[in-house]
Amino acid sequence: MKLKDLMLNCPKKFCELEISGVTDDSRKVSEGNAFVCVKGPVADGHDYANKALENGAAIIVTERDLGFENQIVVDDTHRALAELCGAWFGNPQKKLRVIGVTGTNGKTSVCYMLKKIFEHSGYKTGLLGTVQNMIGDEVYPSKNTTPGVFELYSLFAKMVDAGCEYAVMEVSSHALDQRRVEGVRFAAAIFTNLTQDHLDYHGNMENYFEAKRLLFSLCDLAVVNYDDEYGKRIIENSGCKVATYSAVSNESTYTAKSIKYRPDGVDYEMVGFGLIGRVKLKTAGKFSVYNSLAAAVCAKELGMPLNEVTDALNSLEGVKGRAEVVPTNRDFTVIIDYAHTPDGLQNILNTFRECPKNRLVVLFGCGGDRDKTKRPKMGTVAARLADYVIVTSDNPRTEEPKAIINDILEGMKDIPTPKKVIENRIEAINFAIANAKPGDIIVLAGKGHETYQIIGTETIHLDEREVIAEALEK
Repeated sequence: MKLKDLMLNCPKKFCELEISGVTDDSRKVSEGNAFVCVKGPVADGHDYANKALENGAAIIVTERDLGFENQIVVDDTHRALAELCGAWFGNPQKKLRVIGVTGTNGKTSVCYMLKKIFEHSGYKTGLLGTVQNMIGDEVYPSKNTTPGVFELYSLFAKMVDAGCEYAVMEVSSHALDQRRVEGVRFAAAIFTNLTQDHLDYHGNMENYFEAKRLLFSLCDLAVVNYDDEYGKRIIENSGCKVATYSAVSNESTYTAKSIKYRPDGVDYEMVGFGLIGRVKLKTAGKFSVYNSLAAAVCAKELGMPLNEVTDALNSLEGVKGRAEVVPTNRDFTVIIDYAHTPDGLQNILNTFRECPKNRLVVLFGCGGDRDKTKRPKMGTVAARLADYVIVTSDNPRTEEPKAIINDILEGMKDIPTPKKVIENRIEAINFAIANAKPGDIIVLAGKGHETYQIIGTETIHLDEREVIAEALEK
C-alpha cells in the first residue's frame, strides 16, 4: 500500500513509497514497514528508530528530527499510529458501533451482558476484554484488557469481515493513558465505578480517575453510575448526552426498584420515565444489579426495545470467573471470583454473607509488583466479612510471597477471625476443600478466569477448577 493512502498529510516526496506494514515495536519491523516512534510508560520508540531501520523499515514517523533521510516528523505519533493502522485495515472502526466500558469493577460482566443483548436482538457482535476476545462465537486469545493499537484495528477489521455491527470492549485506564483507543469514536461509553486499583501505575486516585474520564471525551453517549461519587464528576463535565443508572436514587434516568436477592440470583424492576422492565438474573449480588443496569441502560439508549433487553438478561448464564459456582456434588459450595481489590472483595463477600450457610470461607492473596497499599485493606475486608480466612499467593511475580502475605496480615491483626496462612495456592485450595464443613460457602478470590500463576518471571498453569476437581477426588 502506498504511504499516501495511509497518511492524510503525507509529504509529497514519500507519497509513492510502498509500505508493507505498520508497527510501533522495533522488534517486529520487517522489510518495507512504517515504524512509528511512540513514547510509552517504559520505553520511548524514538530510542529504537535506528534498530527499526536496521530491520528494514521504509519510513520512520517521529515527533522530532532524528536526522534520517526517510523520516516524517509529526506533532503526535500516537495519533499518527492510529491513522496509519486505521487506514491499513480500511478504517473498520467507522463501520462498527463501538461501545466502551471502563471502571474498576464490572467491565467484563457488562461487556458480556451487552453482547448477549445485541445478539438476542439479531446483531452479530464482537467483544474485546480481559477474559478473551470474541467475534460472534469465534474466540481469540486476549493478552491485555485493551489491545494495542495495531491489534485493536486488526480485530475491528475481522469483526467487519465477519458481519459484526457492534463491538463492545473493556477500556482500561492504562489503555486510555497510553492512548491505545486513539482514533476510535464510541457510540457509547459506560462508567461502572471507581475504587482503589492500579495506583502502582497512576500514583494516586485523581490520576486514575482522570485517565478513566478520557473515554468520555471520545463518545456520543455516556452511561454513568449515579451512585458513584466519581460518576457524578463525569456527569458534571460531560460534553455529550448522558444517561444515568442507580440502585437507590430516583434522580437517575433509570433506577432498580423492588430488588430481591436470592442465593443463585437477583430480581428487580428497571424503572425509567414511562417504562418498567422486570429483570430476573442468574447471578447473585448487588454488583449484578449495577452491571446489568449499566448494560440495559446502554442498550435501551442505543435503541434496543426494553422487552428484548430484559429477555436477553434473563436468559444470560454467568460469566466465567465472576461469582462462578463450581459444581461439587457435595454439601458445600465453592465460588471462583476475580475480586482482586478491596472493593471487589467486599462486594463478593457481601453477596454470599447473607445467604443461608454454615461458614463463609474466603481464600485470597494479592499480586506482586503491584499496588502494595491495598494489601492490608483487603486483609481487613476479609477478616471482617468472612468467618474463616485462608491467606495465600495470587501472582507474586518477582516479589517474595511471604512479604506480600505479611502485608495482608497487617490489616487483620486486630480482628479475631480465624485464619490460616498457606503460601502455595494449590495447597491452600486443597486445605479449603479437605476442611469444608456441611453448608460452607468457600470463595476463591483473585484468579477468576485466569488459568495461570506468575511466580518470579515464570508463568505456570493453574486452573482452579482443575485443582478443585482433584481435591474433591481425594
